Parts: sequence; structure tokens; C-alpha cells
Amino acid sequence: MIGAAERRQCFGRWVSRLGVVLVVGLAAGCERVDEDKVQGYVEGQFVHVASSVPGTLERLHVQRGALVKAGDLLFELDNEPQEAARAEASQRLAQARASLEDARKGKRPSEIEAIEAQLQQARSALELAEKEFVRQEGLYRSGATTAQEFDRVRSVRDQNRERAMQLEAELKTAQLGARSDQIAAAQANVQALEAALARAEWELSQTRQAASQDGLVFDTLYRAGEWVPAGRPVVMLLPPGNVKVRAFVPETWIGAIHPGDEVRVFVDGRAEPVLGRISFVSPQAEFTPPVIYSRQTRSKLVFLVEAVFEPDVALSLHPGQPVDMEFDS
Repeated sequence: MIGAAERRQCFGRWVSRLGVVLVVGLAAGCERVDEDKVQGYVEGQFVHVASSVPGTLERLHVQRGALVKAGDLLFELDNEPQEAARAEASQRLAQARASLEDARKGKRPSEIEAIEAQLQQARSALELAEKEFVRQEGLYRSGATTAQEFDRVRSVRDQNRERAMQLEAELKTAQLGARSDQIAAAQANVQALEAALARAEWELSQTRQAASQDGLVFDTLYRAGEWVPAGRPVVMLLPPGNVKVRAFVPETWIGAIHPGDEVRVFVDGRAEPVLGRISFVSPQAEFTPPVIYSRQTRSKLVFLVEAVFEPDVALSLHPGQPVDMEFDS
């Protein structure tokens, strides 16, 4: 049998334990659940900076965590092959342009002068042959010369006339230059080589990549001396405008939330919330049940909401970071 003193001692221990349970239960029940906030997370849309040409990474000008401005050089590839290709394309273009100019000019001045001199000689010979023909014609009519001699003089005159006409045509041709189809072909060749030079210069420019906008260097994916395939990112940038917070809100809230509204985002480790603005409200519900909507089922619907921030605030947030979002009521 248990004595009265022992019964009182056991009852006291039971009451103490019950009090602890009640205190804990009350404390848990009194812990306030903030129904004005929703949980979300930080998301970053990265800009992958790559080169369109392959090559060995020669210099990496940035490191992870660095802030860069638009136009800052990020990395350089070995550009020796591209330099050689551009030099070759430039020389080919210069040769084609010289050939086109030569085709347009026709023959050289010295060659034209030689044709002109030959033409002058032919004209002088023709003038002399014309005079001799007139003299022999008079002698033939008077019977002082034979018909054979008269025919010879006439043949010499005709030959000198044809020679002069031939040289006149050659001089015109020399002054005209090449034929129109030859000039057109030379022009087309120049245009093709101009395009080849432009492509060579573009490929050379691709060996140096700069930041297209301000941002944070989130990561670097290659080290100097490594081979980088064409199109493979070398640097990952996180521009401030690409940082946003995503959260899902109940269907009962969606009517009071609009793009442009101010929101407060609570981040662990910060005493004060950061301010942002709603940039997107999804027009479609998530996890929509395949039943006709009713007041009971509508409470299960949620809508995606996104918020963006000022650049200095955005760069202080980290992708994947959990946050709480509070809306203006």
C-alpha cells in the first residue's frame, strides 16, 4: 500500500508535468502565423557570354563576384588564326580592286600612245598613196603609164586606207577598256571579297567579348589556357534587371494585386524589408482542379506573382534565396 505522503508526492510530480505541457501548448498556440505574407524565392536569369568562334582562352579579365559595367572587357581568345584570315582577305580584296580599276581604264597610256603613232603613220601613208593614185590616174588616161602600174598604185592606196581604218578602231577599243561583262564580273568579285573581309573582321571581333550591360559576374566557366568550343559560355552575368522574386498567392488575394504595386520582401538576416514592385501577375491559376469551380475549390487556386527591384537592391539578393513577400492591403 502507498502511504499518504507518497501519494501527495506523486500527485505533485504529475501536476508539474501537466503544467509544463500546458505552457508549451499555450506557447505554440500563441505563436502568431502572419497571414499577410506569402513565401517565395529569388530567381536570377543569367546572361551567358560566349564567343561564336572557338579558341584558346588567352585572358580572363573578370572574377566571380565582380561588378562590371556595359562595355567592360570580359575575356579574350587567341586571335592569331583570325588575324591571319583577315590579312589574307584584305590582300585579296586589294588585288581584286586593282584588277577592276585596270579593266575600267583600258590599255595603259604608253600602249595607247603607240597605237596613236601607228595611226598617224598610216594616215600619212594614205595621204601619199592618194596623191600617187591621182598622178597615176592622169598618166594612165594620157597613155604615159601602163594599166598594171595604175592598178598597183590603186591597190597601195586601198591598203593604206584599210590600215588607217583598222588602227582607228583599235584606238577606240583601247580607250574604252574591257568589255561590260568583264567589268561586271570584276565588280562581282570585288563585292564577294568585301563580304569575305567583313566576315573575317567579324570573326576577329568575336575573340574579344565585353559586357553588354551592367551586372554581377556570377561565375566563370573556363580558365586561361583552356580550349573553348564555339558558342560555349565563358562568363555568366547576372544583370540587376534579371533578378526577381517569385511567389504564389491565394486566389482570394489576386483581385487586389496589380502590376506596379509596391511590395515588401523580408530576407533572413535583414532587420528591414526591401522594397520592390510587382512586374507580373499570372493570368492563369496553378494546380487548377479538374472540377467546376465552387467556393470550396476556389480556395485551392494560387497565382504566380513576380516582383523586381532597384539595381542596388537586386544585386544584394541571391538566386535561390527563400524570402517572404508582403503586399499593400
